[in-house]
Amino acid sequence: RPIKTPADVQGQKTRFTASTRTAGFQEPAAILKADFNLEAKRDFEPVFSGKHDNSILGVVNKDYEAAAVANSVLNRMIDRKVFDPAKIRSIYKSETFPTTGYGYAYNLDPKLVEKIKEAFFKFPWEGSALAAEFKKEGKFIPIEYKKDWAVLRKIDEATGVKYTCK
Repeated sequence: RPIKTPADVQGQKTRFTASTRTAGFQEPAAILKADFNLEAKRDFEPVFSGKHDNSILGVVNKDYEAAAVANSVLNRMIDRKVFDPAKIRSIYKSETFPTTGYGYAYNLDPKLVEKIKEAFFKFPWEGSALAAEFKKEGKFIPIEYKKDWAVLRKIDEATGVKYTCK
């Protein structure tokens, strides 16, 4: 049966990237549970592809019925004409959050912190390999952990995920 809504993943093997990945498993599994009362292992079988590209191409090639993927990866693949977007159907799009972040240690010399910020915020984006890959971004932007990744901490809390730093 064709999958047209998130509810249609019930009883299906659904592809994710890896159990520890936010956009590749934690977020979509939490949304399926909270918004659609669909729980991994109870209502659908989570299967892992290793990365977003694999999941996308698996759906395109009809190896997978459904996959949760990062919209940014999907759009970059479409922009590079890796596949015909008519071969897939998007059934849900979540709230957007930063996909990558760079930071610095809290105890760095403030002068070094300013040089690090300057390197990112004055980076000559135009004509760079980053501009070729990330066509819609156009520059590095400041983000705040507390504000910009609040949804991710909420998902981790809801799913019982804890990170142990060694």
